[in-house]
Amino acid sequence: MQALLELDQVSKHFPLRGRGLFGGRLGTVQAVSEASLAIARGETLALVGESGCGKTTLGRVAALLHRPTAGRLSLDGSDVAGLGRDALRRLRRKVQTVFQDPFGSLNPRLTAGFSLREPLDIHRVGTPSDRNARIAELIVAVGLRRDDLERYPHQFSGGQRQRIAIARALALDPALVVLDEPLSSLDVSVQSQVLNLLAEIKRRRGLAYLFISHDLAAVEHLADRIAVMYLGRVVELAPRDLLLRQPAHPYTRALIDAVPRIEDGRRRRAVLKGDVPSPIDPPKGCAFHPRCPRAEARCRVQRPVLAIPPGRAAAHLAACHFPLDPA
Repeated sequence: MQALLELDQVSKHFPLRGRGLFGGRLGTVQAVSEASLAIARGETLALVGESGCGKTTLGRVAALLHRPTAGRLSLDGSDVAGLGRDALRRLRRKVQTVFQDPFGSLNPRLTAGFSLREPLDIHRVGTPSDRNARIAELIVAVGLRRDDLERYPHQFSGGQRQRIAIARALALDPALVVLDEPLSSLDVSVQSQVLNLLAEIKRRRGLAYLFISHDLAAVEHLADRIAVMYLGRVVELAPRDLLLRQPAHPYTRALIDAVPRIEDGRRRRAVLKGDVPSPIDPPKGCAFHPRCPRAEARCRVQRPVLAIPPGRAAAHLAACHFPLDPA
């Protein structure tokens, strides 16, 4: 079956320049390096990792908001690299994004109705009456009222603003929605409501999601497969249950252990030691080796590639010279 979205050895690097008019190039930020992923229609692929690991940049590449520095990206069978501006603009209708900050992503001067109608106007979808009917349908589909179309962003709660952002992402009937930390700015009491809404929308519309999150509890609820990123690279990829219950990469194990849990009536969690290295000057060999308790000399000089670890299913991949044994 052909993937809806396919990224093959995709990299995205940004030049780092000095200040001032004549500031020269100081280096390169290697935000994403040689990442390969595929998302099928109707599938939710979660992308997890610490802050600064490249999740958002990879999400923006997947949403066609950044062109990759290297590698191949195809959406619905179209190779993005070979497309001109008009063709790329038409293809962007198939992938939409819900950003982390629902207030920052909505224009405070526009009503909810105008924000929902804007993508329909830009792409000239239907007649004006068709567009009005469409936005009325969308606002109800995300659990708000038609009267809310006349209200401004500051008149909504954070959870309601995120519902509007989700409705706007659905306006053009995309096949894929990139969800960039859609829960992190919401109160805990609201997060489950939005998570359930996303699951229901996916079920009704057959959408595919690229769900970027650091919340493994949310990931477990929504994801079909999980990709783990570290310093711009995908270090593990597996079906949800396999990865969460039998991780192969030491970094994945550390992320799972860092989730707070109750022991002896006290809240405890393991803390991953050290900081994520700079993407300007990543370590040689395996980027995780300075923090890895299993690192050996080979890890410091040879970069591991994604492969099936010994004793694992074919759908389970990890980039590690010394993967964990299956439980």
